[in-house]
Amino acid sequence: MRFPAFDTSRQWWIFYALCALSFVPALRLYYVGEEPIAFITSFEMWHRGEWFTHTIYGLNALHNPLFNWLHVPLASAAGWEHGLAAARFLMAGSSVLTGLVVAWLARELFQDRTFAAFSAVVFLTLGDLFVYRGWLAYADPMFMFYVFSGIASLWVACERRNPWLLVVAAVAVTAGFMLKAITAYTFYGGAGFILLFRKEYRAFLLRPASLLIHALMFAWPVIWFLLVLEGGGQGTRMLGEMLDKWSGKSLGEYLLKLLEYVGHALFNLSPAVALAAYYLWRRRGGALQPETHAAHVHTALAVALLNLMPYWLAPQSQVRYLLPLYPLFGLVIARVIWRAGASAVRTSAVWLAGLLALKLVVVSVGYPIYQATYRGANYLDAAQEIYQTTRGFPVYATDVTSAGLSVVAYLDLLLLPAGPVVWPPKEFESGFVVSDRPYPETGPIVKSWQLGGNKVHLICRGAACEAWEKP
Repeated sequence: MRFPAFDTSRQWWIFYALCALSFVPALRLYYVGEEPIAFITSFEMWHRGEWFTHTIYGLNALHNPLFNWLHVPLASAAGWEHGLAAARFLMAGSSVLTGLVVAWLARELFQDRTFAAFSAVVFLTLGDLFVYRGWLAYADPMFMFYVFSGIASLWVACERRNPWLLVVAAVAVTAGFMLKAITAYTFYGGAGFILLFRKEYRAFLLRPASLLIHALMFAWPVIWFLLVLEGGGQGTRMLGEMLDKWSGKSLGEYLLKLLEYVGHALFNLSPAVALAAYYLWRRRGGALQPETHAAHVHTALAVALLNLMPYWLAPQSQVRYLLPLYPLFGLVIARVIWRAGASAVRTSAVWLAGLLALKLVVVSVGYPIYQATYRGANYLDAAQEIYQTTRGFPVYATDVTSAGLSVVAYLDLLLLPAGPVVWPPKEFESGFVVSDRPYPETGPIVKSWQLGGNKVHLICRGAACEAWEKP
């Protein structure tokens, strides 16, 4: 059977729909990494009816609550036993929606519907996003959606001279801040800085209406921290996290980090970036068609690289923080492949179809086997054992490792309708504590579980120890 030519937008959108559906099998997996944070914070917010304070084990985590505002209604409607799947649905949905924004921007800039659909597919199949990061219940995919929607709306507003799209951009970026971090404004500011260098955009961006919209947008964090939250502790935490990324390393470690960061980023953008690099390498032989919209390609690349630089140069940073730039890199990569001609586009389709097949094997077979034999299923098993052991006594937790958080997330469900597990008071007479290390001053260890690379302990105190019987 001959592989489709993929020369129409309809074919690419069918491919895109199949890629979007490939996120579904991941919804049923056990917790991965720090995913339980999403569940625990939403569950505690729902149980306490506290909608502005983001807590873990009852302690203020000093994070913004937009994700919880979206997650709680969905998890409540589906049932909290499906709370993890609901969180992943929101993140996978954000990845898919971001692809639609990529297509919208590409259509506006390059005036080609088929290329717009191709750009969406290239973006969504960037390896890190497609196989792993795009469905994981971390805030990153939704943060990417809001930040890139803001950048895309700003750019199209400049193209159309439409101030209402600036309002859309401001709302999107503010949502990114309310979801995760003040860096939403730095990504957007970097894009605005580059767009100001385009003479045809400058007058529009410097209009009084544009300046007013952006002044109100940038004023929101001050309003949120000082008036809504009535204090600056959360802003101080955000600033501290940003400054921590510049904590020192030795020169050798720093240079190695710079090299590793580039390699990691290129790996995350594969296989599409490897295909684009191959066709660029062949450019000396005239393999690429002339670029008719060079200014747009250069602008997209400049915005991506300018915003990448602080994360690349910072001694402490992770490539996952670049997720809001993936759409821009995807757009540039797609444009390079597109200019290489129909044969290159079809070859890319074959590679991306292979990646789709690989992903389905990974999330449908690989991850379930891994979670059944190493870590994942044992989180639930440990929670069930703790529930049976501790019945009738208070249960607290001090374990903030990924394994401990996963166990507590399952334990919160088992304890319903009682309240969620909280941090132990300074003095308590009797109860159990879930901990990642022994605390002799608290009490003896009842049992320990080896969960992947982590060990989780159950510690007792007072009458709880007396009621506990060793097997």
